[in-house]
Amino acid sequence: MELNISLSEELKPIDVEKVADFIASLQKGNGEIPWSQGGKTDPWDHIESAMGLSVAGFIDEAERAYAWLVSTQLPDGSWWSEIRDGVVTNSTKETHFAAYIAVGVYHHYLITHNEKFLRTMWPALSRGIQYALGLQAPEGEIYWARNREGAIDKMALLTGCSSIYMSLKCALAIADVLDIKRPAWQKAKERLGETIRNRPDLFNMIKSRFSMDWYYPILCGAVRGSEAKARIDHLWDKFVVPDWGVRCVSDRPWVTMAETSEFILTLAAMEDLTRARAIFSWLGDKRYPDGSYWMGVTFPDTVIWPEEKTGWTAAAVLLAWDALNGMTPASKIFAHNRWPEKP
Repeated sequence: MELNISLSEELKPIDVEKVADFIASLQKGNGEIPWSQGGKTDPWDHIESAMGLSVAGFIDEAERAYAWLVSTQLPDGSWWSEIRDGVVTNSTKETHFAAYIAVGVYHHYLITHNEKFLRTMWPALSRGIQYALGLQAPEGEIYWARNREGAIDKMALLTGCSSIYMSLKCALAIADVLDIKRPAWQKAKERLGETIRNRPDLFNMIKSRFSMDWYYPILCGAVRGSEAKARIDHLWDKFVVPDWGVRCVSDRPWVTMAETSEFILTLAAMEDLTRARAIFSWLGDKRYPDGSYWMGVTFPDTVIWPEEKTGWTAAAVLLAWDALNGMTPASKIFAHNRWPEKP
C-alpha cells in the first residue's frame, strides 16, 4: 500500500474546460444529460454530470440540468430509473436516485452562493428526500425502490444507502441555509448512519464484490476516523491495481475511471492525500483526445471496454481533481472535517 508519490509532488494538470466541453456536448436542449451520445439517462448520473459542469464553471449548463430534473420529477418525488430519447426504458423508481438531487444542488450552491437557486430547487429536493425516507425500514436501512405499480422492493443496498446518507447531510445543510427545520430528516440520517456502521446483515451482500460497497460508507462520511482507515486498508489489495486504478468488481481484471475517481474522493475525504494523489496520477493516460475518459480498461492487456464515452465518468474525474486541488468552494463537499457533527 506504499505508493511512489510525495504529498508535495505536483500532479500533471488536466484540461478542465476541455473535459467540461465534452460533458456539455452531450446535453440536450431541454437540459437532459444522457450517459453518452444517443445513450440512456438516469437521474443519478445526470446529476453527477451536472456537478462536473459546475466544477468547470459551466453554470448555465448545470442549472439547465437541474431545471430538467424539476420538470421530469414524478408526483411522488421520484424519477424513472432510465429513459432514452424521452421514452421510459426502466420504470423502477430508486430511492438513492430520488435523494441525490440534494448533493448536486448543495454542491452547486457552494460554488455559486446563489440562494435563489436553492429556493427554486427546494420543493423538488424536499419531495425527493421524502420519497426516499418513505421507504426507510424500522431498523434504519432504506429499501431500494418501488416499481411502476408502487410495490416496494424490500432490498437494501449498502452503496445506495450510503449515497442517501450523503444526500441527507446535504439536504439538512440546505435546510439550514434556508432556515427550514427538518428534525425528522436528522433522525432518519442518524438511524441510517448507525445501520451502515453496525448492521451489515441488513444489506444485500450480492454487491459485496463491488468496490463501491467498500468505499461508499466512507465517502459519505458514515464511517470515518480509525474505522475508515481500517476498512480501506483491509481490502486495498483486493480492489486497487497499481498503475491501473480501482476494480469495479473484485474478481474481474477490469478497472473503471469512475470508481477510481470516487475512490480518490474517498481518500481525500479522509485526508489521505498522498495515496489519493498517487492514484489520480494513474488516470493521466486513460483518456481520449476529445476530453473524455475511458469508461473502463482490462489489465494487463489494455483493452478499453466498453468504448462508450460517458459524461458522468468525465465528471467524476473533475470532482476528484477539484478535491485534490481546491479549484472551487465545493472541493471539500465530501471531506469528513467539513461535517463536524456526529455522523
